[in-house]
Amino acid sequence: MTRRIAALSTFFLLALPAVALAAEENGTDEEKFNPASEWTLHEWIPIHLGPIDMSINKAVAYLLLGALVSCLIGIVFMRVKVGSEPTRRQALGETIYEVAQVQVAEQGLPTKAIGRWFPYVATLMIFIWVINMLGFIPLPLSDEKVTIAGVKVPTLALFAATSTLSTTLALALMTFVFTHVEGIRANGTWKYFKSWIPDVPKAMYPLIVPLEILGQFMRLISLSVRLYANMLAGHMLILTFLGLIFIIENVLLAVIAVPAAAVFYLFEVVIVVSIQAYIFAALSAIYIGSAIEPEH
Repeated sequence: MTRRIAALSTFFLLALPAVALAAEENGTDEEKFNPASEWTLHEWIPIHLGPIDMSINKAVAYLLLGALVSCLIGIVFMRVKVGSEPTRRQALGETIYEVAQVQVAEQGLPTKAIGRWFPYVATLMIFIWVINMLGFIPLPLSDEKVTIAGVKVPTLALFAATSTLSTTLALALMTFVFTHVEGIRANGTWKYFKSWIPDVPKAMYPLIVPLEILGQFMRLISLSVRLYANMLAGHMLILTFLGLIFIIENVLLAVIAVPAAAVFYLFEVVIVVSIQAYIFAALSAIYIGSAIEPEH
């Protein structure tokens, strides 16, 4: 464990330049330095379609990279076969597939719907896991730049696209829309919406119906905020510990701050990253499954 903490402490030093520049830009006293400034997204490539802002920024770059890596995982681990004997790579691919099928799809979806919706929930699980993991790897995808040999290049930084509410809300909105579209397709419009109303006296409908409708929208909030809050909190803690070195202006504080940040890093990578990806995909499967068979 000590060796892992030491290795991660060295690993975190890669992210210090971005924190240092952020501290310099915001001032070095404690009141001015704010780790939340890391989530201020600056436009890299402005794209505005009327009132719609589709500009490329740091979060979009992480999403594009996450989509690419997710596709590579599917191709390399589950499509490409080298030799006739099973390899560790193939075994890992089968494990990912089994978790997605047995623990996510089969637990939430009715048997008749697995073939249709397994690809969606499996993709959700892998994509969110990849995005979460990329958020804990120092990458040159930051808004701060450092001059090297006269050329300005982005500093290494830690940032997770899932720590922005717009990303998690978009993912949750897809599940929300698919849930109700599939519910209507499987049951018909009247039968599906009628299934929202429990078997209670009609006099209670004015109270129950608004609550049931609100409950449907609460699923959207629950899905998006759970993932967003967990990823945001983890990164805020890590950046806060690293930022203390520059706030207090004492490099000796790194002896405490960097290992402390490494401990939170371990907790996030080992536990939070995978659990949050699994929960989001599993709840998506449950919501879609309950819309297909509302009586269950």
